[in-house]
Amino acid sequence: MTLQDISSGSGCVLWAVFGLVAIISIVFLTGHGVNLIAGYNTASKEEREKYNTKKLCRCMGIGMSVITILIGILAIGKTVLPNYFVFVFVGLVLIDVVVMIVLANKFCKER
Repeated sequence: MTLQDISSGSGCVLWAVFGLVAIISIVFLTGHGVNLIAGYNTASKEEREKYNTKKLCRCMGIGMSVITILIGILAIGKTVLPNYFVFVFVGLVLIDVVVMIVLANKFCKER
């Protein structure tokens, strides 16, 4: 049983999500998306000064790029991937998010 068998509808929504996440990844990798990071936008000025914004954007951009690649694999392989790949996908995304949070708090702070 493949993902195509258990999904309903076309893959247009999946490709739209892929495009949106790819655009967000590019914005982060260019260093312009610091205000899109949850918590940074609402932090006080003193708290924001503790972080290197270029490193923070690069960290988030790389993490979002991993998610973009996973969504691309999901969209391309919809007809051949087994249905349990959804669980693998969710697990890998959760691991990526945890790694992004740890790296942002450990390596992106000014010393």
